[in-house]
Amino acid sequence: MKNGCFSDFKIFAGNGNPELAQEISQIIGKPLGACKVGKFSDGEVSVSLGETVRGYDCFIIQSTGAPVNTNLMELCIMIDAMKRASAGRINAVIPYFGYARQDRISKAREPLTARLVADIISVAGADRVITMDLHAPQIQGYFNIPVDHMIGQPFLEKYFEDKHMDNVVIVSPDHGSVKRTRTFASLLNAPIAIIDKRRPKANVAEIMNIVGDVEGKNCILVDDMIDTAGTITGAADALKAMGAAHVYACATHGVFSGPAFERIQKSAIEEMVVLNTNKVQDQKICDKIKTLSVAPVFAEIIQRVFSNTPLTPVFDIVEKIES
Repeated sequence: MKNGCFSDFKIFAGNGNPELAQEISQIIGKPLGACKVGKFSDGEVSVSLGETVRGYDCFIIQSTGAPVNTNLMELCIMIDAMKRASAGRINAVIPYFGYARQDRISKAREPLTARLVADIISVAGADRVITMDLHAPQIQGYFNIPVDHMIGQPFLEKYFEDKHMDNVVIVSPDHGSVKRTRTFASLLNAPIAIIDKRRPKANVAEIMNIVGDVEGKNCILVDDMIDTAGTITGAADALKAMGAAHVYACATHGVFSGPAFERIQKSAIEEMVVLNTNKVQDQKICDKIKTLSVAPVFAEIIQRVFSNTPLTPVFDIVEKIES
């Protein structure tokens, strides 16, 4: 320790989002730590640290998207390896936090999976979690360690603000995204509309009604994550059917599982904007997706956490990002 802080820090990465980790490393000007993360022949995760971590402030960059279970185990085993190698502090940097959708018990005999995963990461030995746009903010309270919860929306807001579009309406694809949509709309000084839908079963959404004026408007659908894209594409097609001039969509996390790319490509969405919090799989069949990088913000956060300086001003960096 030096003046109440660690004398130096190291950055490591699993296979969850190596491109983002490398970009963060380049911005900070510090190479990624030597670490082999692979598998044994039976599929078990194998981790081997290639350099000392004793006394260092260590940051593990690992999104827990697909393959979710493998990436989660990689993170936990890397944490355990560093704990047993006497790391000074272990910070789990999880740009996309998987298993966040089961954040409450809505009917009998359901698991509280978000809490379970929080416990697993804590018990593995993490001292802090740094993440972005949890599916539900209350998940922060499931951890018994500090959680720095970053918001990705400023990246998306700035991107569309720089487009200087007229007749804009910000649209919530469901009632759960209304608060997020209001915040987005206030920045662009635009009205909002709400898609009223009913979901008969998981990953299946039925559009019921549209609350708000969308005819002849440039509509921007706002969500926190896009998984199979059923909700967002159904909403886009409904907006177009109601006379919307153009339909755009944006979300922090691009999960894009199952038929997501095909649905987006065939839908009324003209452009789908996401952040690179999650490693996007091969998207050759869809040319509508634009990815914005969150590396500058995570690089800034890592340096501020290491130096024990406030995180409040961290989003000032968004203003420096070119669309």
